[in-house]
Amino acid sequence: MAALLGIVFPVTFPGHGQLPVKTRRRSVVKSSSSSDERQTLFNRIAPVYDNLNDLLSLGQHRIWKNMAVSWSGLDKNSISFVCLKKIFVFLMLGLVYIEVRARTGDKVLDLCCGSGDLAFLLSEKVGSSGKVMGLDFSSEQLAVAASRQKLRGRSCYRCIEWIEGDATDLPFDDCEFDAITMGYGLRNVVDRDRAMREMCRVLKPGSRVSILDFNKSNQSVTAFMQDWMIDNVVVPVATLYDLAKEYEYLKYSINGYLTGEELETLASEAGFSRASHYEISGGFMGNLVAVR
Repeated sequence: MAALLGIVFPVTFPGHGQLPVKTRRRSVVKSSSSSDERQTLFNRIAPVYDNLNDLLSLGQHRIWKNMAVSWSGLDKNSISFVCLKKIFVFLMLGLVYIEVRARTGDKVLDLCCGSGDLAFLLSEKVGSSGKVMGLDFSSEQLAVAASRQKLRGRSCYRCIEWIEGDATDLPFDDCEFDAITMGYGLRNVVDRDRAMREMCRVLKPGSRVSILDFNKSNQSVTAFMQDWMIDNVVVPVATLYDLAKEYEYLKYSINGYLTGEELETLASEAGFSRASHYEISGGFMGNLVAVR
């Protein structure tokens, strides 16, 4: 049942070390005490973020993240009927469909990058000739990401640059990126409208943002199962790591999040030309794909 819910507060290395020299630190703009509290929360869970993610989702979070990366770079001109059928089948199975993706040489952004899972996947797509910017407001999460980067040997991983910053005040130029991903971040942003407008601003025309997160379901059974799993599986497991309070926050953040339809409206009002939200993994997860 844990695999059905797929809790994704991704746990990693106890020793973080220093950020690499190429990392650019940015001042963090904090919009409220709530933002400060969330920043403290993610700094605290950073040392165990990836391990708990693997444990509580039975590894399925990696499938959903591959899907998010795939959807960040769908062909800008057309998608064949056969391709659409494949996507539909894989959605129903809660699996990942990898045929369309960020492309070699692209410059891409991973917002709320955490310990770097999506950024590493993106770097494999854009290659050593591309560029990946991983931005997060948690210095501890970025330290974990930097430590993981040092342990990976492929040349493409050297194209990643980690930045401490605010998703609602991005330190980038207009139309700078070919694709943007965001995994389990928008739900935790205080000003979602501003964050969405910032994503639209820095994205190139015709390019896509792919936002993966828990789905706030309109179905009462799905919503009940989410709450039950958090109360009876997630929080008890987190208690073993002395993080019960931090993971109790998860249920309230989902309940305070937006439905798929509301996310589509948010994207449209932020300036995206079109947006579609897809429910995956039995409706427990969702992925918003928006085109600038």
